[in-house]
Amino acid sequence: MTNHWSDIANANLVLVMGGNAAEAHPCGFKWVTEAKAHNKARLIVVDPRFTRTASVADYYAPIRTGSDIAFMGGLINYLLSNDKIQHEYVRNYTDVSFIVKENYGFEDGLFSGYDAAKRVYADKSGWGYELGEDGFAKVDPTLQHPRCVYQLMKQHYSRYTPELASMTCGMPQDQMMKVWEEIATCSVPGKTMTILYALGWTQHSIGAQIIRSAAMVQLLLGNVGMPGGGVNALRGHSNIQGLTDLGLLSNSLPGYLTLAGDAEQDYASYIDKRASKPLRPGQLSYWQNYGKFHVSLMKAWYGANATAENNWGYDWLPKLDVPAYDVLRMFEMMGQGKVNGYMCQGFNPIAALPDKNRVTAALAKLKWLVIMDPLATETSEFWRNAGPFNDVDTANIQTEVIRLPTTCFAEEDGSLVNSSRWLQWHWKGADGPGETRTDVHIMSELFLRLRKRYQAEGGAYPDAMLNISWPYKVPEEPSPEELAKEMNGWAVSDLTDASGATLKAGQQLAGFAQMKDDGSTASGCWIFAGSWTEQGNQMARRDNSDPYGMHQVQNWAWAWPANRRILYNRASSDPQGKPWDPEKKRLVWWNGKAWTGTDVPDFKVDSPPEAGMNPFIMNPEGVARFFAIDKMAEGPFPEHYEPFETPIGINPLHPQNKKATSNPAGRIFDSVWDTLGTHDEFPYAATTYRLTEHFHFWSKHCRLNAIAQPEQFVEIGEVLANEKGIKAGDRVRVSSKRGHIDAVAVVTKRIRPLQVNNQTVHQIGIPLHWGFTGSTRHGYLTNTLVPFLGDGNTQTPESKSFLVKVEKL
Repeated sequence: MTNHWSDIANANLVLVMGGNAAEAHPCGFKWVTEAKAHNKARLIVVDPRFTRTASVADYYAPIRTGSDIAFMGGLINYLLSNDKIQHEYVRNYTDVSFIVKENYGFEDGLFSGYDAAKRVYADKSGWGYELGEDGFAKVDPTLQHPRCVYQLMKQHYSRYTPELASMTCGMPQDQMMKVWEEIATCSVPGKTMTILYALGWTQHSIGAQIIRSAAMVQLLLGNVGMPGGGVNALRGHSNIQGLTDLGLLSNSLPGYLTLAGDAEQDYASYIDKRASKPLRPGQLSYWQNYGKFHVSLMKAWYGANATAENNWGYDWLPKLDVPAYDVLRMFEMMGQGKVNGYMCQGFNPIAALPDKNRVTAALAKLKWLVIMDPLATETSEFWRNAGPFNDVDTANIQTEVIRLPTTCFAEEDGSLVNSSRWLQWHWKGADGPGETRTDVHIMSELFLRLRKRYQAEGGAYPDAMLNISWPYKVPEEPSPEELAKEMNGWAVSDLTDASGATLKAGQQLAGFAQMKDDGSTASGCWIFAGSWTEQGNQMARRDNSDPYGMHQVQNWAWAWPANRRILYNRASSDPQGKPWDPEKKRLVWWNGKAWTGTDVPDFKVDSPPEAGMNPFIMNPEGVARFFAIDKMAEGPFPEHYEPFETPIGINPLHPQNKKATSNPAGRIFDSVWDTLGTHDEFPYAATTYRLTEHFHFWSKHCRLNAIAQPEQFVEIGEVLANEKGIKAGDRVRVSSKRGHIDAVAVVTKRIRPLQVNNQTVHQIGIPLHWGFTGSTRHGYLTNTLVPFLGDGNTQTPESKSFLVKVEKL
């Protein structure tokens, strides 16, 4: 989230797309009702279903699943064509004036540099700014240069006319225009819109680009960095934010640092590539401190063993021979027999990953599988024949499955990071049952035993294991407090920071600005610096006072980075440092000597407005990007591509180019193509969703939840049900090319047929909480139906848009 949950109350307009906050985030939805009640905010919902969020909305409009970029691209075109943008914000705080290289191009659905054989953009040399002899980017303040970002963006989205956008996403044109007109009212400084989304946007083969299109809309409106603005991801689990923060992805390190590739064996080059140099005179590029963050991380991990002489242990880190070993790649390799063992910690891949049958076959090729979980999951029971719900031949599965029962979050102290980036400390409610152990205990014991084996027997390159520092009071189970302090960071030796403050060895850091690249500081995650200081545990604070009436609650828990509640908040003031709206949207401002306000300024505090430094200090150009340079797999601008299983068979924006039907750089393995269905055999678009009564796959083990929602169902619109002779309560079979599920039919008015590309498209809604374990009536895993492919950037599976057929049983 650029903003946070309680800041939603500052919005004048709330747009919910790709999520159903009232049902999936019922507590957080309180802040939407606050905005409506006390700020007279309007709520608009765009969704394939008339959801519980839509039921309390001021306006609802239907959309075909997987077509969000067509809607957002049309909105961008509408805002530009009708001059509904906040000009001063856009000119000063975005890259509209930057001139793009001559060899950039876009034709018939493909950007320049595409390699069709490899299905990747192999040459991204044109996806960047022109640089002058001084090394800075060339700009045209008049915005007239034909290759400035403003002109290229206008040209790119001019194709997204209301007619074409409506025809592509199925939203009636009058409803679409109504939504666009309401959104356009937030282009004035005194009004802000917030966009709330969840997995309905991320779980697509173009998910990352959908979210980028939303960011572009908010930048055009001047709504990023503003109270009641931003683009806000509603996390479906209390600590999923913490997972990404701490780098629990195969190509990441804590704090959004990244692992090196095979070609990056030189440490200095690795740092230099990531320590971005400014692209404008006088600009601060905060990633220039990458070396400080990295060295501090290595000192936290390897202690005294990490020295300048050995490049702080750089050689002990793995180097990636592929972009990432994400779960899709891991299970593809597993299915090929290239993986011997798999440790599954707090994860239920057979239920969460796409194509359950494919995942089952992959697990069956392992020698061993270790499950760390408080509950018996479908993954831990994948080898067990559960009748039609898991029809396997147990005798032919040789995988040894080892269950290590863990405690759950309520049975241990620690911190959780919520959607708002708030680190909140929680205290144990009860001891875990039986022989359960905390995850920390299990992983620590495993590490200590492995290291002992390496010490006794040696092994292939043991250095990375033997050099780890393990200074905890109880080595077998480090305390949550010790780990939290390590994440925050401390002074390794006496030092004086950039402000002149002195720290003694062993003192906790006050913030990441104190970090150095000379080995004198250590931190397990630089963005968490400040969460546990010499003043104590900041995450445990529970003061919800709001002295400015801006819902910033600065003393409730602690937000990364630097307890900042709204990212990029320098953009809430004009270039002269005055709030765009000094009455209702006053957040941070220049008081003549320093930046101050109701939030921690996201800026160099003593940099006066006349210095010309811009707000988006994590980018080397200091401004927000409409043009994504070379960072995205599919191209610098979001472009509509159909789901890999499209109900209409073509891309209306590029009907002549089959290579541009679906994401040309989407994540798909060669072995997957034959598992994809076509609209001739599987004519209906399906999407998955969650229910208030259940929490992922956990709560089906709870008797009360099982009573509230006991049995698996699918949601079918009245029109389609009448065509198929299906009545409410009938049992139906929903099939894809990969398998089928049987469930009770809920016939509803909430899903209506849409007219898409002169065709009628029906959509099916499928909740995902059932399986063959738990107290609910056992059911089929919904992901049996989902194709094994994903987003080209995040590899997130396309669970929200695939093809099925429906039969009455």
